[in-house]
Amino acid sequence: MVTIKEIAKAVGVSSATVSRVLNYDPALSISAAKRQAIIETAEALNYATPRNRARQSEALQQEAAQNGAGHHGGAEPSILPRLAIVHFLEPSDEVADPYYVGVRLGIENRCRELRTDIVKVFHSDTLPDAALLADVAGVIVIGKHSDNEIAWLDEHCRHVVFADFVPSSDRFDCVHSDLVAATHKVLDTLHHLDYERIAFIGSYEHLNGETQHFGERRCKAYIDWQTARGTFDTELLVLGESCDSGQNLRLETGYELARQLLSRRPLPDIILTANDNMAIGTYRAAREAGLSIPDDVAIVSFNDIPVAQFLTPPLSTVKIHGEHIGETAVNLLLERLGGRSYAKMVTIPTETIWRGSCRAPGAL
Repeated sequence: MVTIKEIAKAVGVSSATVSRVLNYDPALSISAAKRQAIIETAEALNYATPRNRARQSEALQQEAAQNGAGHHGGAEPSILPRLAIVHFLEPSDEVADPYYVGVRLGIENRCRELRTDIVKVFHSDTLPDAALLADVAGVIVIGKHSDNEIAWLDEHCRHVVFADFVPSSDRFDCVHSDLVAATHKVLDTLHHLDYERIAFIGSYEHLNGETQHFGERRCKAYIDWQTARGTFDTELLVLGESCDSGQNLRLETGYELARQLLSRRPLPDIILTANDNMAIGTYRAAREAGLSIPDDVAIVSFNDIPVAQFLTPPLSTVKIHGEHIGETAVNLLLERLGGRSYAKMVTIPTETIWRGSCRAPGAL
């Protein structure tokens, strides 16, 4: 398991600084660049899980052997046309969200392997400058975009692939994780673990200039799951602003929503939050209410950002493999550039990481 000391050594800062960044300490004075380096390093190190280290080592050895056989010094030439990343977040919001950092790193790492240049275009209040995409062969679009933005991208780019978003049109390639299935799966497991009062903290869905109060995928899946069993209780559902807003808003939203939920009686047995940042806010609210996690109230979440394993107790969370989504998006784009004429949708499975914030399968 990655330690804070290892991350600190890699970045060149103290262990205390790493700890404060990973715990989103608002009082910490640190440059945006250094904060980003810590988050990206933690995310990158977290990829090398014990079961993957052997495969990664073998792949690196094979790559080194191939490079040694085929190249004899000098700079590596680019072997592909230039590609672009169009992000739905602003740079400051992306830095604060390790999950989307992971998606971008997956794209960048795959492009580095292929020795191709990439252009990064982050979200702004206006559409991107078309000149930024004039000389790119294809675009990978991260996150949700409005119909108008998609139409603009389709007009200016021949090949468009969506990462972590399924557009309404089936003409486009996309890669995502099925959050509806993942939500149903974790709820089924919690039910089998004898959790009865299962609450949900989440967000509204904002898209195409409209707000859908119960439209976010995890929220809708929760409501459908509870309704199908005749156990839906509005007192166990609390929603606030978007999960895709800035870091501080998500932390504060999770905190405020958890305060509302934990003021009601009877208490929920367990709280499912839409993302790990909201879970961090929920931890704070539970502690302020004098509640013990998981004895008084248990918590489980989504994303498995690096800080999740460092919380007390460590957070159980559904890991969405953002780096695999990013890598796969590049591969889909390569297939398009190679001549594939039909659209593909790829689903990357999720994985629940059971830690100390709730009971785990096999522990009963």
